[in-house]
Amino acid sequence: MILNAAAYQFTPVADPASFAGLLRDWTRAADLRGSVLVAPEGINLFLAGSPSGVRGIFAKLRADPRFADMQVKYSHSNTQPFARMKVKVKPEIISFRRDAASPLRGRAPAVAARTLAQWLQQGHDGQGRAVVLLDTRNRQEVAYGTFEGALTLPIDRFTQLPAALEPHRDALADATVVSFCTGGIRCEKAALWMQQAGMDNVVQLEGGILGYFEQVGGQGFDGNCFVFDQRVALDPDLAPLAAEAMRAQDDPGPIRRP
Repeated sequence: MILNAAAYQFTPVADPASFAGLLRDWTRAADLRGSVLVAPEGINLFLAGSPSGVRGIFAKLRADPRFADMQVKYSHSNTQPFARMKVKVKPEIISFRRDAASPLRGRAPAVAARTLAQWLQQGHDGQGRAVVLLDTRNRQEVAYGTFEGALTLPIDRFTQLPAALEPHRDALADATVVSFCTGGIRCEKAALWMQQAGMDNVVQLEGGILGYFEQVGGQGFDGNCFVFDQRVALDPDLAPLAAEAMRAQDDPGPIRRP
């Protein structure tokens, strides 16, 4: 049984190259595979391997005060979903190219998964406002599944979101907009940028879709969640899709990274 983990943390990293080297040594020693991105704004990790090896990496990270509160989303698979271990240094841990969306300067409000599930069930938020779910992922990811009735945008890359969202701004003015993505990293940047752009009615889904699946299951979600490894997509029980189910699903075409 392989333990899979997805996590990120926005925090200043003064020497990304040196820190990447340390993470490369740690993951090699633990015989893990996956991908790690290190940038001045933080780290983004997808790791898979033995439970002791994966949990050991996060124990080491949490010993550093910068990562003490890092939230990790775990799932299991019968086979290793990554071909190798890659550790890279990037300008951003998720490319958005908007200075106003730096989580190092602050964070937009967040809504917990169970609270969102309650909003969806009752048809409004805690103040009686309509709720609009905004999918910040690309259209090919959306093809595997999204929240029922979510606003999806015709984008292939995350950097295209601001322009694609512009025609919808007036329609969203009277609703509580919940920004969501796979694990939380994109919706965190998107919600912060929207707030800085004058939309004060935006919150982000804490933990993204994977966190929602973990805490709530599939309530209000139609389909499965695409993931960037050989499992392709996870169902609301965080299990990889069966091969026959994947073949039966419509082919959304080649997947581009956000």
